[in-house]
Amino acid sequence: MELTFASYNIHKAVGVDGRRNPERILAVLKEIGADVVAVQEVDRRFGRRESVLPRQALEEHGWCPAPCRTRSDSIGWHGNAVLVRRGIEIVGAEPIELPKLEPRGAVCAHLSIEGNPLHVVGMHLDLSGIRRMHQIQAVQAHMRERNGPAVLLGDFNEWSPRGRCFAAFTDGWTVLAPGRSYPSRRPLAQLDRIVHSRGWICEGARVHHSALAVVASDHLPVTARLRLTA
Repeated sequence: MELTFASYNIHKAVGVDGRRNPERILAVLKEIGADVVAVQEVDRRFGRRESVLPRQALEEHGWCPAPCRTRSDSIGWHGNAVLVRRGIEIVGAEPIELPKLEPRGAVCAHLSIEGNPLHVVGMHLDLSGIRRMHQIQAVQAHMRERNGPAVLLGDFNEWSPRGRCFAAFTDGWTVLAPGRSYPSRRPLAQLDRIVHSRGWICEGARVHHSALAVVASDHLPVTARLRLTA
């Protein structure tokens, strides 16, 4: 099984030009060509917390959001959502409660691909380094109760090139650093990461840098092609 995974902080679909344009985000997702995408900041922060990516538009572009226990107008949890292309079965999904000082969360989606189970977590971590470590530990504790391969995707908010919070990963997790993804116009930091469990081989990881992606959000999306060997 070989799949392309992506993580994309879409900044509520507001681009660096100050305009909210969901179609622009969907066009970037088409450019990426991933099988599974974790998106951050996908819901509006106030009011009904509705998704900035309309469900009908997602369906028209071939995406299915993993359902969570959330508000009717939202597709995520604290702005996090997992999207899968048509043909990948969504078995279930649930939010992961994280220790936090500010509104943060993670979503765990359970998928089946040709009968093979796969767990995917989308997350957006805290600005505090200590809190990020606690949140990573909480995600790992959640995943210990699940069997099968897993991939974690998200905006880790880690500015340090040494990635201090990633020292919290144990149990065979591998942290990939696709490259500098923030800010989109002149990337300086590797805030967006992809982490995989044992059994995967990374065939390549990169930052998706296109003229459209530079404008569509303040983050560039990151991708990784992973092959499952065991």
